[in-house]
Amino acid sequence: MMKTWQAGKRLLPMTAALGLILAGCGREDLSVLRPQGPAAESSFALMKLSISIMIVVLLVVFSIAAYVWIRFRRKPDQNEIPKQVEGSFKLEVLWTVIPLILVVVLAVPTVKAVFAAGNDHSEDKDAIKVKVTGHQYWWEFEYTDYGVTTAQDLVIPAGKDIAFELSTKDVLHSFWVPSLSGKMDTNPDGTVNRFSFSAPNEGVYRGKCAELCGPSHGFMEFKVKSVSSTAFEEWLASMKAPDSVLPDDPALAETFKSQCLTCHATGSMQDLSQAPNLTGIGSRESVAGILLNDDTRVDGAPVEENLKTWLHDPQSVKPGNKMPDPKDLGLSDEEIDGIAEFLAGYTLD
Repeated sequence: MMKTWQAGKRLLPMTAALGLILAGCGREDLSVLRPQGPAAESSFALMKLSISIMIVVLLVVFSIAAYVWIRFRRKPDQNEIPKQVEGSFKLEVLWTVIPLILVVVLAVPTVKAVFAAGNDHSEDKDAIKVKVTGHQYWWEFEYTDYGVTTAQDLVIPAGKDIAFELSTKDVLHSFWVPSLSGKMDTNPDGTVNRFSFSAPNEGVYRGKCAELCGPSHGFMEFKVKSVSSTAFEEWLASMKAPDSVLPDDPALAETFKSQCLTCHATGSMQDLSQAPNLTGIGSRESVAGILLNDDTRVDGAPVEENLKTWLHDPQSVKPGNKMPDPKDLGLSDEEIDGIAEFLAGYTLD
């Protein structure tokens, strides 16, 4: 018993220090505890309410238990058996009614928030309509009112309601931007789910797939870029570029057309959905959703380096993904590097 207690004394400071360190982890763009929009703030308020109720209940129960333990403990000279008391109608009513009151207190705002979360704004003429399609392991975003399709970066105007229509091309996925909203599934049975959220502030927020969908489920990320209305309109105009862009080198351009554009789309090719749309890929926040583009190398690597990492060995980045290995298609290392360099320079105005 003594050895156990001594071991516990050693572990307690270590556990407390580790808990303090881990409490400082997290990012504003990937945390339900740092809400950045109305939908997330509503969920966070419910969390705070339920945790507050739980803390109050624990304090009351433990206080009563401590009082009873101290007040009615056996005295040193007390040997007789205490008086046995069976049942108390008043107490039984009390500890039945109090939990019911607490449940009602929690249920009312919960029901209100749930119904508010179901407001999809699909009939709102001022809302931005986005059709979200889940793939293994990437996200496709179609702006139905604008004829624009992109992938991995969901660009939205700050302060606008975004009405989502969610579906999947393969298995069950779950669309989730922790700092902006709750989760919504994309169902393989053909059911279309709808919901909405908004981002009042400009910035970049990280999204995840919240449903186990295969070996690279944990790497199925996307970014939500909240920008000004002017920047959003400029982005739409850039995405509607009339022609597809090709590498300057004729041989490399032919390779790109024959090996890449059979699945991917660029420029005005908006109707392909076998693979992510590549229009403006050099301007995106990441490559393959998981390799963060950062010229400073603080949170990632330059876009060209990330593209080379991805194209030289896609399975090492996202195991189980459905993109063919360029080397299996007959591309040389020089051709792969050339395509990576071209795509890195394929940016939007």
